[in-house]
Amino acid sequence: MALLAIETTCDETAAAVVTRGREVLSSVVASQEQLHARWRGVVPEVASRAHVERIIPVIDEAVARAGVTRADLEAVAVAVRPGLVGSLLVGLAAGKAIAAALDLPLVGYDHVAAHLYACRLAYGHDMVYPCVGLVASGGHTSLFHVRGPLELDRLGGTIDDAAGEAFDKAASLLGLGYPGGPEIERAATGGDPHCHRLPRPLANDRDRLDMSFSGLKTALRYLVRPPHGPPDQPPPTGRRLADLAASFQQAVVDTILAKVALAVDRTGCGAVAIGGGVAANTLLRDSVEALGRKRGLRVFVPPRTMCTDNAAMGAIAWERLERGANDGLALDVTPGTDRAAANRRT
Repeated sequence: MALLAIETTCDETAAAVVTRGREVLSSVVASQEQLHARWRGVVPEVASRAHVERIIPVIDEAVARAGVTRADLEAVAVAVRPGLVGSLLVGLAAGKAIAAALDLPLVGYDHVAAHLYACRLAYGHDMVYPCVGLVASGGHTSLFHVRGPLELDRLGGTIDDAAGEAFDKAASLLGLGYPGGPEIERAATGGDPHCHRLPRPLANDRDRLDMSFSGLKTALRYLVRPPHGPPDQPPPTGRRLADLAASFQQAVVDTILAKVALAVDRTGCGAVAIGGGVAANTLLRDSVEALGRKRGLRVFVPPRTMCTDNAAMGAIAWERLERGANDGLALDVTPGTDRAAANRRT
């Protein structure tokens, strides 16, 4: 039997079919990157309209690729929080309609918890709990004490920009494209990560597990566009661009890593799991794995295709179904908003 999962929390329209045994039969993602590139960030109204246009074709393709029939579907799952309200409503409406038409249970799931559940899909029963969970993306940078797939205690997170949002805005300052994370990673190749002394806000504060990236972004701005410099100064190129990109990327990763290490100390967990779009960054992945080797921790890092928004991670809904959940067609859910994601416009 299989579960149809739907994901429309931000700017990716996605659907997947996953078996009860957590085998991903199909995963289809329609990206909106080109739509939002002109604004170098997600515009909520544009995102929701694009979801309306794409949701049914994406679901149809996911079912076709999985090679299943209506009779094989046991339930419908849909991400209901957090995210952009208009985007969430499109997925929720589609999920309700399909569940009603096929007389199937409808189950909502949490998008952030699902990002960490991608590790469960990647590692199967080798995934261990409890662990420290890091979700780093364009809308979220949060640390959790993960006691189980559905039991997450938030330990701390960004007090301003999310890491992915900071990457987007830094890329704009450097004259790079969108989304910013992959652009900065490419630009940083061959650059000196210690060339420019950029701040690591709150990284040395051992009294709290919060992070901050706004000041780091501002520091980069002053390097790229000095306050008393010409207003029409062109963006950096060549070696200077590589050094700036590498220095910024290193500062972001150092800030995150310091708090992951502190979270391990606080919780006593022997494992770390990461997820979210920024978890696709090579430096972050390598740094977390190096921390694991140094501390003797088990580290769970999902494949890059499962870091960015997708519906396969909606397999977390099986955890709710197996506990008897059925939100039903009268699902009383007010889609959760996410301040950082809603403010990703630059």
